[in-house]
Amino acid sequence: MKTSLKANLLKHLVAKKEEGGFTLIELLVVIIIIGILAAIALPSFLNQANKARQSEAKTYVGSMNRGQQAYRLENPEFAPDFVNLAIGIPSNTTYYNYDIDNAGVGGATALAEPVDVALKSYAGGVQLTTGAGGQDATTLAILCESEVAATPPTVAAINVTTPQAATAVVCDGGFKEL
Repeated sequence: MKTSLKANLLKHLVAKKEEGGFTLIELLVVIIIIGILAAIALPSFLNQANKARQSEAKTYVGSMNRGQQAYRLENPEFAPDFVNLAIGIPSNTTYYNYDIDNAGVGGATALAEPVDVALKSYAGGVQLTTGAGGQDATTLAILCESEVAATPPTVAAINVTTPQAATAVVCDGGFKEL
């Protein structure tokens, strides 16, 4: 065989080998990198799903508070249940159970108890307060979120320091104000 033919044959064999696929080590490195990225992204994704579910409860409890304020404007007391409140919110959904507690002349509380232990509880309260001399009646509303998931909702305390100034509105029992 001629030398030039041998050189061309060797060039062809080297080029053929370089055109081959990925090595096993290269494939394993790519799979490990994808696994690490998935391990980082999955908890963040699950947290976003829980936030979306919790936004349902925030919206519903806020609507129940506004509904109680409107009901109290037209009636001498707050609505005692969902039927009288008549705002179109179901008492049970896939992720939360809703309830109205302590309804009456003084105030009402809306509770959102999660079905899943990974979700936070919500409580909303509406209270009637009057100004100096019993005039200028108004309603105060508050929305509270549990600080820890799986905390059962409790009646959100609405404390007002004086009838004239409604500045000390607070949440109790492991709940924080939103």
